[in-house]
Amino acid sequence: MKRIITQLLLSAGVLCISVINAVPALASTVADTIHWETVIDTSSFSGYKALEEKWNYLYPWGADHNGTARMYASKTDHSQVTLLSNNILRITATRITADEGKSASHPFLPIRYHAGTIHAKHQVTVSEEYPEYEISGSFKAPISKGTWPAFWLTSVKGWPPELDILEFKGDAVNWQNTFITPRQVTTIKTNIADAAEQWHRYAAVLKRVDDKDLDIYYYIDDRLTGVHRCNFTNKPLWIIINLQMEGSAGEPGPTGTTYYYIKDILVKRAKK
Repeated sequence: MKRIITQLLLSAGVLCISVINAVPALASTVADTIHWETVIDTSSFSGYKALEEKWNYLYPWGADHNGTARMYASKTDHSQVTLLSNNILRITATRITADEGKSASHPFLPIRYHAGTIHAKHQVTVSEEYPEYEISGSFKAPISKGTWPAFWLTSVKGWPPELDILEFKGDAVNWQNTFITPRQVTTIKTNIADAAEQWHRYAAVLKRVDDKDLDIYYYIDDRLTGVHRCNFTNKPLWIIINLQMEGSAGEPGPTGTTYYYIKDILVKRAKK
């Protein structure tokens, strides 16, 4: 058996396990007798009809969020959210010169880009009936200054909770964050120098502990990066894929076009 060294950090109600040596591959922790359902399979980017069956365009709350990009996409406008061959989704951020005012979301930054986002129609809720979820996908994510790609889950009913499976903020460090409150956050940072050139798989397994808590197992390329305990049981969550710009990723952002590539999104849940 491979030796595993862990450091346990228990503070503010968050359990973080940092794995220092060999770690197990991504795998379910639910007993084999429990039935697994596929909620979103890897064909959802095979065409716009398939995309629109499983995903909505924009954020759940609209076109603006916390950076300088405003989201544009619809059934008739695929300039920022585009399907390519081989079931690949491309999100494009384009610098604009027109004055579109400021973002409607805090911190109300000036709009300097058009970009894209999608969010899953299915809401993730870990519960006694569905005690475990697995959420994963493969990405080529931009990491230049001012680029802010993400693959994340956030609360349907206000914020937080939030968990970030992939988040690059203007450099090669991926942030896997768990927000219980705005100030109660635990983060795993992983350097991925070739994040923009090579496909990497990012995943999270959410496993119910009890009626209050669940454990989030974070993975990159099927290797465990850490475990966070949080009070997210019975709280519905949106799944969001977006390319935001500037903000926490720094500025000035790129003057040219930025691309973010996504494939093989898979969402499964265990059912008792």
